[in-house]
Amino acid sequence: MAQLLVFYNTPADLAAFDRYYHQTHIPLAKKIPGLRSYLISNGPVQALAGSAPYLVAILNFDSMADLSAALASPEGQAAAADLSNFASGGATLLIYESKAV
Repeated sequence: MAQLLVFYNTPADLAAFDRYYHQTHIPLAKKIPGLRSYLISNGPVQALAGSAPYLVAILNFDSMADLSAALASPEGQAAAADLSNFASGGATLLIYESKAV
């Protein structure tokens, strides 16, 4: 399985971020081809070391090839471009392949 992990830093306006994220960004991102599941943190995120992000999102794909194709798709490009519309605190995006241990 391949995953896209997004750490959203604390935005300038929490209510505006939440509203836009849930009403606009999630529906946009759910159109990305090959997306298997979309998970977000529920409630405050706590860091064991360093500073905690405001929100964490995990998008799951079957493989790195599927994830790469998804990011290159028009829907993936639209979701990436949308970040500037609401993520005023910035965001860190990580992609990786995961395995059960």
